Formats: sequence, structure tokens, C-alpha cells
Amino acid sequence: MNLSIVLLTLFVKGILIGFLIAAPVGPIGILCIRRSLSGNYVLGFVTGLGAALADTVYGAIAGFSLAGIADFITANNFYLRLFGGALLAWIGFSIFRAPPRKTTLEKVEDENTFNAFTSAFFLTISNPITLLVFAAAFAAMGISPVNDSLTQASILVAGVFVGASAWWLSLSTGVHLIHHKLSDQQLLWINRVSGVMLIGFSTYMLLSLI
Repeated sequence: MNLSIVLLTLFVKGILIGFLIAAPVGPIGILCIRRSLSGNYVLGFVTGLGAALADTVYGAIAGFSLAGIADFITANNFYLRLFGGALLAWIGFSIFRAPPRKTTLEKVEDENTFNAFTSAFFLTISNPITLLVFAAAFAAMGISPVNDSLTQASILVAGVFVGASAWWLSLSTGVHLIHHKLSDQQLLWINRVSGVMLIGFSTYMLLSLI
């Protein structure tokens, strides 16, 4: 098969895998929706980019067949999930107490793009199960580890990032387009429900360590 066709096929498969793995609404999805509803479109999208980068890291580990890194992540699974659960609980509590809209410069600065990006990245990277999901997805797509070709592995991983980013762009854009139609009271309840759901995810993560 022509090399360009092989690379294009890998790129498209990477996009599909990245999109499908990012799409299920979990704690990061809730966080992205809530931040987009705050009226700051960039904040919501950057949250998704942080998650997309973390997904790409796991995709790279699976795609490049980096056994040493995979073993390290598996060995430190407990500590990663403990950190992720604690961070998720703190974010959930903060969202529960947050006002429905950012009305002052001080409140806007409480959640800047750097914090939004890094919190989403570390929350996503703290779930080693994602590595297994990527390995299963690659196998389902008929993709074997392509560590023998740096170019092919890079194209595959780039596709994963594009696919994951496309999902977060779609989600944050869609939510941002409707945020102005919601009243402060509705946004307040969305904050509270989102906070409770994130704390619930955190509780589940922490209890799973026992």
C-alpha cells in the first residue's frame, strides 16, 4: 500500500479514536460544560485542550509501545488516582460554592486559562485506565504498535490529539452558544449539580482505592 495512504489512514483512525474516547461525559466533560456556561468560552475550550493533551500522552504511550512508561504508570496507579480524586473533590467543592456568573475582575482571575488547562490535564492523566482504553481501541481498529516507524506513530498520535480537540471544541462551542439564554438561578443550580456530580466522581475514585 502507498505510504501516503497508510499515513492518511492512520491519521483518520487516530482522529476517530481520539474523538470517541473524549466524547463520553465524565468529570472533565462536566467541568468543560460548567466553565463554558460561566460565559468564558476560552476557559471551557482550554479545559478540553488540557484533557486532549493528557489523552494524547496515553495515546502516544500505547502507539509507540513505550513499555517502561506504561509499567511506571501501572506501578503508581494508587497514587495517581489518589491525587486525581483529591483534586476532583476540591474542584467540585469550589464549583458548588461559585456564583452563577463571573461579575468581577477578581472572580474572573480566580479561574485563568493556565489553571483551567493544568487542572484538566492532571485530572485526565491521573486515570491510568485511559491507557488500557487506548490499547483496546487501537486493537479494535486493527492498529498494532508502530514503534518501528516514528513517522507512522507520530501521525497516529497527532490524529488522536486532533480528534479529542475536535470533541472539546464542539462541546464548549455548543454550550457557550446557549449560556446567555440561562438565568442566574438556572446557572446557580447547574453549578450546584455540577459540583455534586464532581464530588461524586471523586468519592467513587477514592473508594475504589480501598
